[in-house]
Amino acid sequence: MKKIRIGITVVGKDREGIVATFTYFIFQKHGNIEKVNQNVIKGLFGMHLEASFSKEFDFKEFDRQLKDLGKKLDMEVSVYHEINLHKNIAVFVTREPHCLVALLDANAKKHLKGQINIIVGTEKTLESFAKKAGVPFVLVDDKDQQKAEDRLIEITKQYDIDLVVLARYMRIMTPNFVWRYPHRIINIHPSLLPAFPGAFAYEQAFERGTKIVGVTAHYVTEELDQGPIIFQDSFRVDSADTLESIRQKGQRLEAETLLKAVKMHLDGKLEVGWRKVHSK
Repeated sequence: MKKIRIGITVVGKDREGIVATFTYFIFQKHGNIEKVNQNVIKGLFGMHLEASFSKEFDFKEFDRQLKDLGKKLDMEVSVYHEINLHKNIAVFVTREPHCLVALLDANAKKHLKGQINIIVGTEKTLESFAKKAGVPFVLVDDKDQQKAEDRLIEITKQYDIDLVVLARYMRIMTPNFVWRYPHRIINIHPSLLPAFPGAFAYEQAFERGTKIVGVTAHYVTEELDQGPIIFQDSFRVDSADTLESIRQKGQRLEAETLLKAVKMHLDGKLEVGWRKVHSK
């Protein structure tokens, strides 16, 4: 039998014994622990555990027992099955349409090994694109970060989301959300990271007279613009380029690079190890 891999995330108030409890549960089910990553920030505990099984069993019962274990410990548990071949995708946007358009076009042409189930916007600017594509659009414009993320968590649970794509989404994600989707949130950044992090990368590049400008598709972690890099691409800048022409060239490249990263992820061709992304 082919080895089956399962990802488990645990998020909640920090306390002793969480890691031991869940790893022991896996051993009881004759599973092998492949990876365990844990972190604590301001009393919030997050763990991502990957386990493999060579013996077939009732996965629905396995999931139920895991959720029950989480309730006993007052921890929120979610389970991600690698065997789910068709992935549910959520796209988070603000006002720039270029990346969303590329994703929706690929979705309509069935070029993705998955389906865009929901588009979430911090404003209604791109709602018409969602309607035209026949994809539900939800507005989450709470200024309070915790309220906004609580709503995002509700939405991603409701639509059973496997992958979150930040298509020029202009809000910072906190560990409370990010830890629930380890290596399953992809962002596109308009610079060759680690250079020019933050929201005004093209402006910084133009002011510094950079001769090469690029974009970076990366997995999102709790550290802003510091997640494992999936793909990077670039273009040359000449003396005739203005800030606007640089931005236009960059946006075309953003859409291409983000789509490439999403496709590779959905095809199961990416693996993260030691903070680096490797192609399978």
